[in-house]
Amino acid sequence: MQKILVIQTAFIGDAILASSVLEKMHQFYPGIQLDLLVRKGNESLFKDHPYLNKCIVWNKQEGKYKSLFRLLKQIRKEKYDQVINLHRYASSGFLTAFSAAKEKVGFDKNPLSFLFTKKIRHEIGNGKHEVERNQQLIESFTDGTFAKPRLYPAMTNFEKVHTYKNNAYVCMAPSSVWFTKQLPLHKWIELCDKTAADTTICLLGAAGDTVLCEEIISKSGHKNIVNLAGKLNLLDSCALMKDAKMNYVNDSAPLHLASSMNAPVTAFFCSTVPAFGFTPLSDESYIIEKTEPLSCRPCGLHGYKQCPLGHFKCGNDIEIKNQ
Repeated sequence: MQKILVIQTAFIGDAILASSVLEKMHQFYPGIQLDLLVRKGNESLFKDHPYLNKCIVWNKQEGKYKSLFRLLKQIRKEKYDQVINLHRYASSGFLTAFSAAKEKVGFDKNPLSFLFTKKIRHEIGNGKHEVERNQQLIESFTDGTFAKPRLYPAMTNFEKVHTYKNNAYVCMAPSSVWFTKQLPLHKWIELCDKTAADTTICLLGAAGDTVLCEEIISKSGHKNIVNLAGKLNLLDSCALMKDAKMNYVNDSAPLHLASSMNAPVTAFFCSTVPAFGFTPLSDESYIIEKTEPLSCRPCGLHGYKQCPLGHFKCGNDIEIKNQ
């Protein structure tokens, strides 16, 4: 049996998009042993994943270099036939280059790609989706067709959220790690106020987003908003988003959660742009951004803690439309 390791140790959204590689590898080689390496916290996305043999976790809190050498020892012990590295930084490049795998595949932007057996060019900004970029790494031994990312919430996840599905509802995930990727507070309030009174609004987020969600509730005129920040894990959120009338998200992880469930989604792009390749992939999906060009947009790939010019027009000037 062939043993394959897929590496994606970046953020939650990147790990979700990596699931498309798992889908395609299983489609072509259903009998292989497929393992996945992610950073600590992201392993919860792949709990009971039907195609994974195991999920290996990189815990940086143990010390970056100590944990890297521990991981390398574990990886070499597995004697993988192939390591597929979706990550573009030196840490994962080190693990790939010295994995002792027969074939080591990754992107040319990885600083250690010169030690890989095969490297693929990685370009951002040409309109190609990140999923397409990732699948280029396996195209030579699969094919060129597009496979969507997919996550697999368990029955327990659906049971946990079923009480919120008694009436028509929408989900809103108002927060982002980066300020300039986050639709401004007053825009979320406006969106709530434009939502039909008989539709429940479920606010999603981590525990740290509770205060933001409470502020939206206190300032909105909508009378049926539920603050679920910190109350649902990632797969619980997937289970809830799946049956929502609409899921409203920033250019952040919840966007990709919606895509993984093929759930209807409306994504707000503030400082970043769709051309970067992180757009929604659901059959019903919409992108809302400032229509007039700004000379300062995009100001970066990931965003900033504050608008570099102080006006944040890319967020403040977005027109709120209810899908």
